[in-house]
Amino acid sequence: MYQSNWKVGLPLALTTAFLWALLPIAMKGLIADMDSTTITWYRFFGAAIFAGLWYGWRRELELGNLFRGKLLPYTLLAVGGLLGNYIAYATGLNYITPGALQVLIQLAPLLLLIFSVIWLGERFSPRQWVGVSMVCIGLALFFNLRLAELVQGENREYLFGVGLVVIAAVTWAVYGLFQKKIVAESRPHNLLILIYLAGTLCFLPVAKPALALSLPPLGWALLLFLTANTLIAYGAFAKAMASWEASRVSATLALVPLMTLALSSLIGALWPGYIEVEPMNWISWIGAFAVVIGSLLAAIGRGR
Repeated sequence: MYQSNWKVGLPLALTTAFLWALLPIAMKGLIADMDSTTITWYRFFGAAIFAGLWYGWRRELELGNLFRGKLLPYTLLAVGGLLGNYIAYATGLNYITPGALQVLIQLAPLLLLIFSVIWLGERFSPRQWVGVSMVCIGLALFFNLRLAELVQGENREYLFGVGLVVIAAVTWAVYGLFQKKIVAESRPHNLLILIYLAGTLCFLPVAKPALALSLPPLGWALLLFLTANTLIAYGAFAKAMASWEASRVSATLALVPLMTLALSSLIGALWPGYIEVEPMNWISWIGAFAVVIGSLLAAIGRGR
């Protein structure tokens, strides 16, 4: 029987938020030496090996249950959703900055709530509608310096990147919706290991693993961090969803874009050549905070 435990769910959700905030910054630094598809393949491959060995040694692998009865369609949709999210996220990062990506990907938890309304019969409270409106207005304010070129299509590469990140948000919401259904009947790590294995096999034909041989020491450090990030962040997220309400987890994850913007600004100041920092004015910062507050209002809903 499901029991909410914020003492477990909150630390796990905060761990996920911090690791996701660092994710695009680390990946952006590695893209110069390795294409995004190969990075994604290594993330799946490393996570599959470490998680598979750990849970296999503990004899806690029960992948067969995911393909039985009503769980089979949920499993296929969850696996397809997260694989699509990974590749769209990584490819989109080729065209936009980490800060812009994290603000835009905040559509993901919002879409998860909308999908819950459509398919689970939930209702939006007035507070949640205010939150949705704030996210939409906040995104327009955040991109105010790029709005003209985006509307007119002058910067097609950036616009293409924005489109990919929107796809990443939609596919993540699909994963989140069906992952919640699955963890009610199966341990969270079973779905994650299945996703790691599926990603390793699906992306292998187009990946270039040999590129790792020519990485500099910093590149190896970033690749190892990204692999560990995959393993720890999604493990913590799955366990947080299993032990705490989805609305509370989503509210905590709303802090991710502010964390990324702050870390990007700090790294950009200390190490100017590492990553491109999103150009921002005071309107952009108001927009970023509006997106976060709107996400919080939408996620918390009728609760406190």
